Amino acid sequence: MKKQFKAESKKLLNMMINSIYTNKEIFLRELISNSSDALDKIYYKSLTDNNIKIDKKDLKIRIERDTENRTLKIIDNGCGMTKEELENNLGTIAQSGSLTFKEENKDQTDVNIIGQFGVGFYSAFMVSKKVEVLSKSYNSDKAYIWISDGEDGYEIKEAKSETLGTTITLYLKDDTEDMNYSEYLDEYKIRSIIKKYSDYITYPIIMEVNNRVLKEGSDSEYEDKLEDETLNSQIPLWKKNKNNITEEEYNNFYQDKFFDYEKPLKVIHTNVEGQCSYNSILFIPSHAPYDFYTKEYEKGLQLYTNGVLIMEKCSDLLPDYFSFIRGIVDTQDLPLNISRETLQQDKNLKIIAKSIENKIKNELTNMLKNDFEEYKKFFKSFGTQIKFGIYNNYGIDKDKLKDLVLFYSSNKKELITLKEYVDDMKKDQKNIYYASGETIEKIDNLPQVEQVKQKEYDILYLTDYVDEFTIQALMEYEKKKFMNVSSSELDLETKEEKEKTESKNKEYSDIFNLMKESLDNQVTEIEFTNRLKNHPVCLTTKGNISVEMEKVINAMPTDEKIKASLILEINKNHEIADKLKELYENDKEELKKYTKILYAQARLIEGLQIDNPTEISNLICEIMSK
Repeated sequence: MKKQFKAESKKLLNMMINSIYTNKEIFLRELISNSSDALDKIYYKSLTDNNIKIDKKDLKIRIERDTENRTLKIIDNGCGMTKEELENNLGTIAQSGSLTFKEENKDQTDVNIIGQFGVGFYSAFMVSKKVEVLSKSYNSDKAYIWISDGEDGYEIKEAKSETLGTTITLYLKDDTEDMNYSEYLDEYKIRSIIKKYSDYITYPIIMEVNNRVLKEGSDSEYEDKLEDETLNSQIPLWKKNKNNITEEEYNNFYQDKFFDYEKPLKVIHTNVEGQCSYNSILFIPSHAPYDFYTKEYEKGLQLYTNGVLIMEKCSDLLPDYFSFIRGIVDTQDLPLNISRETLQQDKNLKIIAKSIENKIKNELTNMLKNDFEEYKKFFKSFGTQIKFGIYNNYGIDKDKLKDLVLFYSSNKKELITLKEYVDDMKKDQKNIYYASGETIEKIDNLPQVEQVKQKEYDILYLTDYVDEFTIQALMEYEKKKFMNVSSSELDLETKEEKEKTESKNKEYSDIFNLMKESLDNQVTEIEFTNRLKNHPVCLTTKGNISVEMEKVINAMPTDEKIKASLILEINKNHEIADKLKELYENDKEELKKYTKILYAQARLIEGLQIDNPTEISNLICEIMSK
């Protein structure tokens, strides 16, 4: 006699089948996990019940395919279920026998039951039009079969079974235009699902497969032969003693798991016990994947619960600035939602994530201190991400990351840390100086670096588009402020030099006003400067927006455009200064032409576009021909 499910309505079952699980292949993971639980239960019972004679080596899960009848069987020789247990566990949606067993044995710390919610079984109906569960319990002489075609209810009958355990038979749905259910009978598909989700189930998952073998008595002829094969690895690498794992094993695991053709730069193998226990193997790749700096890249670690893959990429376990890390985390201390595909917000998840973040930072710090050449390789691939972490979220994480960034030193001609820079600062030096540009060579030739170099102060050369944003987010390091050599606030003059410059600027004020007008006020000011030694002119900026920041932001595919507040600075000791005065007194129109050329030169030095290149070219030719 068919019974209705004890849950409120058919609607609930329909929702679980069609909504809770977003990926149909999950059904095999859920049923294998249930079989693993059944094997765990009989094994733990055997430890306390002398009437149960079990050798753990004999416990296994078997997969049987029948392509002709379109059935898939998942068989285990575990604890089995009585009629009452079939009624309670399968007749009531969300009633979990695994959870009950775990609660009854909560004092046993080594009880690792995977399933807890009792809805995983019903994922079978995503691919099946009918499900049969034949089971014989270890404490019963009778076997029973539970039969259901889904929402219409179920029935339980007495049946025959010579062995203990459970056999779940799925009668697969017919194929449709949108869904090929037959693929779940395909050997390769089953292999791939088990490899992906259930590779580390501690019991062997066995299936009869077709292998090509040499014919008996032949050296060259092959034949197809059906043989039993264990499809899962069983023992996860991360649960082995790391002292017994070779570098080659780590490298092979990484390359196979994450499809990388190169070995990782570093391995972080961690076993943590305490408030929240977990095992993890994290890898720092030796290079960035091709899509790392694109929107398509997804960060995250593979998340397992007792060896069963729950999430392919758990993004909550990694901060954005460590998104390059690959690896796995295995824990039993996270409460899962009923589908296991997403996690509830939980403090333990945050504890694990914080621990992982600290492990990664410590490894990078150790690499920086003890193997700087390796660290430079890492930084070449992922330094931009570390810098991004400094200025992202309004610089909230800058103190965590400031000692991990590297910049090119004009004095040492190589990458250095901010700490190295500060430690080597001269006694009279007040600021950390930096200059931005497209390449080291171009920055080194900027007119603005002359004065700082003359003081023998080191200058950080910033060539990455995120560098200056990073510097501005930091603001200072060990109470030393950052100073752009192209900033109008740069102050390296003596009091006497300042007074002379101010005096000459007053003398030329009318000249500069006319020059500024001739540029249609494209610059905020025109003035003499002492910062230039050999060059006639340069551009400096006023405020927080520099020339390089203007270029970066305006190059972005947005409507937001900004403009740096430019100052045209003229070398008061250069011959051009006298020439400007002469032109002002004798030929103001000619002065305007010279001004446009000087401004165009200054923009070219900074790598800025010239709005009117034809006009500038004609002016230069006109002046040269005189």
